[in-house]
Amino acid sequence: MISRAEYFKSFLGLFSRDLRVMRRELMPFILRVGMQPLLFIFVFTAVLPRMAGGNPMGGINFGQIILPGLMAVGIMFTGIAAVALPLSTEFGITREIDDRVMSPIPLWLVGFEKLFFSALQCIVAATLVIPMAYYIPATPVKPEISNWFLFIFVLIVSSFLASSLGLVIGSNVNPKQIGLVFSIVLVPITFLGCVYYPWVPIQLPALKYGVLINPIVYICEALRASVTPQVPSMHWWITCPALLVFTYLLGWWGIRSFTRRVIS
Repeated sequence: MISRAEYFKSFLGLFSRDLRVMRRELMPFILRVGMQPLLFIFVFTAVLPRMAGGNPMGGINFGQIILPGLMAVGIMFTGIAAVALPLSTEFGITREIDDRVMSPIPLWLVGFEKLFFSALQCIVAATLVIPMAYYIPATPVKPEISNWFLFIFVLIVSSFLASSLGLVIGSNVNPKQIGLVFSIVLVPITFLGCVYYPWVPIQLPALKYGVLINPIVYICEALRASVTPQVPSMHWWITCPALLVFTYLLGWWGIRSFTRRVIS
């Protein structure tokens, strides 16, 4: 009978292995998590406000609106890429996943280790957006984190939510179709996820309530409430329970799918 201490030691070994691989590829990791928010911030908050047309949002500081959205995009893209893309290789013809499942821990814990490691990358991706938003825009964006508990809670739960979605995709989608999934899933949930606009002022009822099935909406709105409270946002007592529900459902689905995929 394997003890909990041995489970933890094996889990830590898998985590250390992933961490060492990431250290060897530190620059590609930084470019992967930072390039997209960097370009969005540069174009929308540094280039457009200096053009003849001025700020595309009129008198509103557009940087204040998209800062939480870009943090959410960083979390979502990193969480999915950090789990789904490696799994597409490990579940491929080489079956590299077999090396991991040989460790003396349950299969569900192997899947959870992937979630945990990916969540840490998501947190790094989200926090990288803040200094970019402070130094790059024509009008500097200054985050006003008045509730640190809410901010940390949203950051952690959102990171696990994105990683769980990545595990679902990586465990259920054919490795050859991963690129297609990024096109038909990630692009719509980004543009319809209140990334570039807050949820509260939306005037189209079908759109306003239809997007509530999109988990990135709750990530964006919860981050707006904690990072830029001056921008109207959904109440935290709606976003936080929704994030927990989505994280639980996607986490359960992802680990269950991962276990079945390994066994098959």
